[in-house]
Amino acid sequence: MSNRYDENVGLFKALGDVNRLMIVDMLSCGELCACRILMKFDITQPTLSHHMKILCDSGLVNGRRDGKWMYYSLNEKTVGEFKVFLTEITSFKESCICFETPCCKECCTEERPK
Repeated sequence: MSNRYDENVGLFKALGDVNRLMIVDMLSCGELCACRILMKFDITQPTLSHHMKILCDSGLVNGRRDGKWMYYSLNEKTVGEFKVFLTEITSFKESCICFETPCCKECCTEERPK
């Protein structure tokens, strides 16, 4: 399997939870304190910490401590690279992975819809 798939699977896993998707949406507006994020959810602080650890470990989110407070923001570099990857795998291209293996079914033709 190509390395670019391996590199991005963790991002998809990190986004595979509704709360984490909502947190990423919130962070799209800028850096937020953990307490501000927590106010939007009906979860405990340890549960939020768990979600934030997954997002930070994936590289999508940066965390920084300021005294006793944690602040989170999107990692713009990772987000940008992920957008490019998502566009690449969801767009038609002549060098698509599906062309790498010949089809053995009679129903298929060499021409692909564009």
